Amino acid sequence: MSLDKKFEDLFLNVSIKAALSSYHFVGKKDKIAADKSAVDAMRNKLNEIEMRGKVVIGEGELDEAPMLYIGETLGTMSGPELDIAVDPLEGTNFAANNQPGALSVIAVAEKSNLFSAPETYMNKISANVPSEGIIDLDYSVKKNISNLADYKNKQPNELSACILDRPRHKKIIEELRNLKVNLKLISDGDVSGALLVSDKKYNIDIFMGIGGGPEGVLAASALDAFDCFFQGRFIFDNENDVNRAKKMGIDDLNKKYLLNEIITGDSIFCATGITNGDIVSGIKIEENKYISETLITHKSTNLKKIIKSKNEINE
Repeated sequence: MSLDKKFEDLFLNVSIKAALSSYHFVGKKDKIAADKSAVDAMRNKLNEIEMRGKVVIGEGELDEAPMLYIGETLGTMSGPELDIAVDPLEGTNFAANNQPGALSVIAVAEKSNLFSAPETYMNKISANVPSEGIIDLDYSVKKNISNLADYKNKQPNELSACILDRPRHKKIIEELRNLKVNLKLISDGDVSGALLVSDKKYNIDIFMGIGGGPEGVLAASALDAFDCFFQGRFIFDNENDVNRAKKMGIDDLNKKYLLNEIITGDSIFCATGITNGDIVSGIKIEENKYISETLITHKSTNLKKIIKSKNEINE
């Protein structure tokens, strides 16, 4: 089954409105207000859509409302049953400090087709390669780079890797430097980091390292439309995480998930820029109008493009 094409415009509008709402808090040094504004706008627009939507990836548990919490139901409660993954403001620090890379992100699939990821870390790897065997979470950094270089007919020093700049990645970063791989270190925002492998124009050959599990699922939705390789393994390093995983039906705590196990079937993904970033530009205000840019993908219709919209602010 595939999602109706009409949902492309509907969910595009959701991410645009969330981005615009959050934009008003850019540079105000209040990441909580910026996030809440995006959440409220996203919820309001989702509740207008004819669907029986359920949040499978949100901003926390029920007791953390007013976030879009895991298990929250949205929509008019008529129409198809849909799974929804949201990150109303990816890069809260970017928005608060008026730095590049803040996004409003949403992914949607039919019921049970979107992996319900726990709020825990995930070790992930992605590249624009067709299948297993070229890169793998269980390979050494050297083997992944060597295999990727062979596949792309390049030398390691011609490859570029994107990785979150975190102390936990010190060893990986050192190994990549020793291999003379070009590095793009990002301070936050690993949905967009993973998406940089989707197109040659971004000049990123591989994304690797540990980031948020929910962000991994969101990125996988878009990477699926680009036929990229993605692999993730959740990290459960305390009893709470283990118990939560088991409640969500995750029995094998060491399992490596391939893209088609995270996103089964069709999905729509939208990421609207709040501040300028590598993939999309941020919101711009011109008199009573605002301009937005959104990366939208829809696997079944082969839609994968950046849409620039100009709308009245008070629409």
